[in-house]
Amino acid sequence: MSVTTQSRPRPGPRPGRQRILIVGAGAREHALARALSGHEILFAPGNAGTALLGRNVTVDATDIDGLVALAEDERCDLVVVGPEGPLTLGLVDRLAERSIVAFGPTRAAARLEGSKAFMKDFLRRHAIPTAAFALFTEPNAAKAYVRAAGRPLVVKADGLCAGKGVVVANTTDEALEAIERMMVAREFGAAGDTLVIEEILPGEEASFHVVCDGTRGLALVAAQDHKRVFAFDRGPNTGGMGAYAPAPVVTPQIHDAVMREVVEPTLRGMALEGAPFRGVLFVGLMIDEGKARVLEFNVRFGDPEMTVLVPMFDGDWLSLLEGSARGDLSQVSGGTKSGAALSVVMASEGYPASPALGDRVEGLDRELPAGAFIYHAGTRARGEEVITSGGRVLTVGAYGASFVAARNVAYEAVSHIHWRGEHHREDIGSRALLRERSM
Repeated sequence: MSVTTQSRPRPGPRPGRQRILIVGAGAREHALARALSGHEILFAPGNAGTALLGRNVTVDATDIDGLVALAEDERCDLVVVGPEGPLTLGLVDRLAERSIVAFGPTRAAARLEGSKAFMKDFLRRHAIPTAAFALFTEPNAAKAYVRAAGRPLVVKADGLCAGKGVVVANTTDEALEAIERMMVAREFGAAGDTLVIEEILPGEEASFHVVCDGTRGLALVAAQDHKRVFAFDRGPNTGGMGAYAPAPVVTPQIHDAVMREVVEPTLRGMALEGAPFRGVLFVGLMIDEGKARVLEFNVRFGDPEMTVLVPMFDGDWLSLLEGSARGDLSQVSGGTKSGAALSVVMASEGYPASPALGDRVEGLDRELPAGAFIYHAGTRARGEEVITSGGRVLTVGAYGASFVAARNVAYEAVSHIHWRGEHHREDIGSRALLRERSM
């Protein structure tokens, strides 16, 4: 398989301690830093938690010029791009022009997440299993399609919407309202200029992450996210309210089928189309009766999934990320640890619609139970205090010998942290827990 090379030859890695720039400010980036502990780490822009592991620099994650200048001025050995925004804006391309090694796909390859229409057409072109769909650029045509269908459908804005541009419409009226919000009221701006309307797939979701070097991929443990804001999958979609791994729904047979029927043809197809994929391919799956179909592609680690991937990976994270960035994973190895990891997102009052900001977080100074971890997201320091600065504030979790052990420790850690209006789901990992207890 042919692979497009970068515009300049890249220098080899420096031995020993590396200087790494992590782009982003969420729990995902905090977890990445923990995975890369032992190296010198900068964050742009980071949060109150990342400041304890390295140095925060006040450069926004979408300030491409500022990020390139920072990486160059600081002589970074590796840039790890956390969120999707800078990837779709071409940060990796710009860094390559300056011979700076970066983990993540190019702008062309990042279209797999940046445009749902491109992604669905790509799946169709390469015969990768997914839901039946139609694309629309005009609201009246979309509404006519929905009325004629007369059944539940999923309405998706084409562009990036921070995990909120998807509506599972159980009635025709709900689908029509979603079209009106996205295309007419332009709730998500230009992201709603094109809509994907697709069938609702039955089954159980899973998050399947594969670190890729353009031609090959190394799969991490399968995880499961919880998207709805309230327990028992009630309320609006969010960026994620918790996760656990491994996901029992992804059996060894399904794992092999996903690699064969989804990941391998995706890597071949992207290379053939002139955009070889390096970075992490996050395949959102729907699994039903032993068969998996693609719900979506993301081109970065999931958040909160990353918080459970880190403790479950039995390998060297720097070798993995750098091997992907340099286009050669052939010498990288790593497997999955035994046991389980589970994390719970603690959110601000009003999240996801209008989260309250500026509340003091209490309890962070308490000693954590064995196996527990805390990753910051929407936090900032105010003197000696930590205050809320976003909707998803903390991701609190644990690694343990079993789902029961991990869940108990995670919720014990959650119980000691408080702020005004805080809310979280009490049912993270309930499906896995039922499976474990039935065995």
